[in-house]
Amino acid sequence: MKLILLGAPGAGKGTQAEIICGHLNIPTISTGNIIREALKNGTEMGVRAKSYMDEGKLVPDDVVIGIIKERLAKDDCKNGFILDGFPRTVPQAQALDDMGVMIDKVIDLEVADEAIEGRLTGRRVCEACGASYHTEHKPAKTEGVCDKCGGRLVIRKDDQPDTVKGRLKVYHEQTEPLKDYYAKTGKLVIVQGQERIEETTKLVLAALEA
Repeated sequence: MKLILLGAPGAGKGTQAEIICGHLNIPTISTGNIIREALKNGTEMGVRAKSYMDEGKLVPDDVVIGIIKERLAKDDCKNGFILDGFPRTVPQAQALDDMGVMIDKVIDLEVADEAIEGRLTGRRVCEACGASYHTEHKPAKTEGVCDKCGGRLVIRKDDQPDTVKGRLKVYHEQTEPLKDYYAKTGKLVIVQGQERIEETTKLVLAALEA
């Protein structure tokens, strides 16, 4: 099965993608992870992407489309895949169509902006091991210190309040139109994100089987 997960940043796409990946035994293609790896390695593409990500803006289409095309050509995608973070614009969706990629379903996770802002601005990440915490929902035993390795917990730049608002603005302007794009194909399924991850997962899995 070839799937696309849509939803605003912080809507929980990554978590649901991981669950679906295990359920269907297909890989998750996350452009965010691919780009972060490029940032870490200091590649040319990573350098180009960095300034856009730091400001909460979208990475240019030509960079992202090139990454996706290369990734989908790998053997592990032959039986299907989950696209998380792509497409993010209508032109990217059109580029995916032009590549001859036939998508089976598009699942849109709907979460209110206020809830997303609370999720992201409260997130803390260990700068040493990458473990993730939340000031309300998953606090560390000692404030500012990672339970796992004792590393320092920090706020990612793209989780800063002003950046989060900017990311949501970009989503509504550039990504949300994809709902209409895929609704016209009859492939769009809207899932209302729940407070508990398990409840959202039930709805997502039911949508896959419908």
